[in-house]
This record gives sequence, C-alpha cells and structure tokens, in this order.
Amino acid sequence: MPGQNSGEASPARVGAGSAERREVRAAVARFLTAGFIALVLVATPVAFWIRAAAERHALDNARDVTQRLADRVVGPLITDQLIAHDPAALQLLDQRLEPWLAESGVTRIKVWDEHGQVIYSDAESLIGQVFEQEEWARRLLDGGPATATLEPQDAEENAYEAGAGELVEVYARAASQSGAPMIFETYSPGEGVRREQEEVLMGMIPPMLLSLAILQVAQLIPAVRLARRIQVHQAARNSMLHLAIEASDHERRQIASELHDEVIQDLSGLAYALESVEGRGPAEQGPVFSKARTMLQENIRTLRAMTSELYPPDLDELGLKASLTRLEAPLVERGIRLTVDIPDKLVLDRDRAVLVYRVAREALVNAAKHSSAKSVTIRIRQAGQITQITVSDNGCGFNPSVPRPEGHFGLRILGDTIQQAGGALEVRSTPGVGTILTATFGVASPAPRFAGLRSPAAVPGREPTRIRSGGADQQRRVPSS
Repeated sequence: MPGQNSGEASPARVGAGSAERREVRAAVARFLTAGFIALVLVATPVAFWIRAAAERHALDNARDVTQRLADRVVGPLITDQLIAHDPAALQLLDQRLEPWLAESGVTRIKVWDEHGQVIYSDAESLIGQVFEQEEWARRLLDGGPATATLEPQDAEENAYEAGAGELVEVYARAASQSGAPMIFETYSPGEGVRREQEEVLMGMIPPMLLSLAILQVAQLIPAVRLARRIQVHQAARNSMLHLAIEASDHERRQIASELHDEVIQDLSGLAYALESVEGRGPAEQGPVFSKARTMLQENIRTLRAMTSELYPPDLDELGLKASLTRLEAPLVERGIRLTVDIPDKLVLDRDRAVLVYRVAREALVNAAKHSSAKSVTIRIRQAGQITQITVSDNGCGFNPSVPRPEGHFGLRILGDTIQQAGGALEVRSTPGVGTILTATFGVASPAPRFAGLRSPAAVPGREPTRIRSGGADQQRRVPSS
C-alpha cells in the first residue's frame, strides 16, 4: 500500500483481476436481490387482490343463488296464511326448502316483512318476533340490489348464529302472492368462501411466480453481459489511467533531470564566471555584474525548487505520509504551518496514492504562492472504497466568479486527471476567509459527507462559493487559487 509500506502495490495490481470478478459477482447478486424484492413487492399485493376477487366472486354466487331461490321458490309460497303463521303454510314452505337446505349448506333461513317481523324461519322460536329495520333493509325493500357479506354475526337478531365464526349472510328481496315486499335472508358457513379463495390462489400464484421468475432469469443474462462490459471498460480505464500516470511521472523525471544536469549546471557555471569577472573587472561595472549575478542565483534557486516539485517521490519507498511531510519545506520558508492528518490504516493502490499526492502538492503550491495563509491542513479520510483528501488554508481566499490570470493550469489539469480516474475535484473559497480543496475517489460527484472534515475556511451563516470539476457538475474552469 503506497503511503504505508512498499510491499503492497504489486499484490494489489496482481489481485485487480479477482477484485473485478468479485465486483461483477456482487453486481449480479445485487441484481438478483433487487429482482427478488421486486418479485415480493409485486406478488404480495397481487395475492391480496386475487384473494379479494375470489371472495367477491363467491359472495356474488351466493347472492345470485339466494335471489333465484327467493324469486322461484320462496316468493310464490308467501301467502296470506303464511303471513298469519298458519301451521299448514309453514309446513309447506318447510317441505319445499328442506332439500335445498340439505344440499346447499345453509344453516339458517328467515323471511321478514316490511315492518321487521319474522314471518318464517327454520328456527320456530324466531317466527313472530319483530326487530328494528335498518337503513339497508329499507333500501332493499324499495327495490335495491341483494347484498352478501362475510363476517361474524353478533346482532340482536342473531342469537342462534352468534359464536359460529364467519358466516355468509345474504339478503334478497322477495314478493308475496299479494305483491307485498319481503326480505329473504340466509346464513351459510364461511369455510366455503375461504376454500374457494385458497383454490383460486393456488391456481393463480404458481403460474404468476413462474412467469416473474422466467422474466428475472431472462433479464439476468443481459445484466451479466452488461456487468462484464462495464468491467472491461473499467479495466481499460484503469489501465489508461495507470499509463497516463506513469507517462506523466516519466516526463517529470526527464524534465527535472535535464534541468538539473544541464540548465542548472550551466547557469551555476555562469554565476561563478560572473563572480570572477566582478572581482577583476572595472570598478564602475561592479554593480552591474553584482546585480546580474544576484538575479542569476535567484533564478537558479527557482529552477532547483521547480526541479524538486517536478520530480515525484518514490511513494513505494517513502510512503504517502512521509512524501506529504516532505512538502513542508517551501511552506516553512514562508512561515506557513502544515498539519497532516492521515489514518493509520489507509488502503490505496499506487495510482490513487500518486493522485492523492498530486492533489496535496498542487494545493500546497497554490497556498504558498497565493493564499498568504498562516496554516494549511491536509486531511485524508477513507470509508470503504471511497477516499477523500481535503486541503484547507486560512488565507485570503478568492472569488471564483472573478476571472483568474492566464497560465494557472495546475488545478485544471489535475481536475481533468481526477475526472478520468472516476473521481471529483471541488474547490470552495470565500474572500478573506480561506480555501478548501477536496478530491474524492471511488464515487461520482458530488462527494459523500465524511465526519470531521470541517475546515477553518468554514464560516457560520455563510456558504462559500463552490467550483466543481468532474462529472456533470463541471461548469467553470478550476482556477489556481
């Protein structure tokens, strides 16, 4: 792991293939899990709907059968003698209904007149009793449709049905021989309705689940192919990123080497020559040679500083924290205090470690040159596969809406590199307060919230101006603050 020890970069690269395969398997597992959840979410309400539909169907059947019985059997036998409770009329209706009662499973029958009096029932003790008519009974007597319900019966009139559990109660309108409106009421056990519900469910649920499962499997094949395509694309992007970083490091080393071995050496020799001429030349030209030598020595120091910045450290050998600490020297010369906060267990491959180092280096260069800050803090946080580096200073800040001078390309180039690596770069600044630079790797912009990332640049009651680089939020060039 670069940034912690030197022996983990190669194993991480060797294990990249297996990690990508695990990622594909995890994606397929997530797809199957989501499909199963969707299956449950779809099947559950459908099952309740089928159950309710089966109940309605059974109740409709009971209502239709009861209505036909009321019209064809009971109605013609409701004579004036039956209404007067004549035993012969009551016995005749008993005989006509006995076969139907034996076959249909009906447990109780009542016939009501329009005043709420029971004029017939298979329970003789109910005949002649009067009960208050409810609104539904008046609507039925006025020509309303028959009704059927499935529920326990505990009303005053249901002394014989109480405690029998769920019963199918059907009310149908009938008419006596004289044309007087009557109510024909039946009760039957609710087990038949529940049994029909179960039969319908058992007939509908298996083919429905099988269809949804086939659809899930059919979607799984293109999902696996898509996951593999994404895996290949991710591997190609990681390979390109690695090559780009390696090429950049090589170019930096080459430029630094050429500056050190050629340009700086030649300029150093020229400075010694000027110093020699200054001592032996005419006195009136001494100040000219002295000024030229001073300017040349300043340029040599600047070039040496640039060489140090260009030449990237060996992160495998030094570790990330030590490499970041080495960036403190230019800050100390300007009286800036550097604080580095890195977790002890930081897992980064070499490419991500190089990017983290470059973010810190570019931010520190900008802070040293432009911020007039007194302190700078580098803070790195990691949560799972997400890594976030934040560099904050308490300097003068800047207004991102004001165009920056041309030539400040450091952060712009860095932002493009981070974007290609699948990360996001964000710069927040407020004039007179400070600047916060945040780079996040492992997720698309916007970056997630991490605990403990508050910066000195945060001002209560005032939201800093933000500039994003990477993803769909890139709207303005990232300036070098």
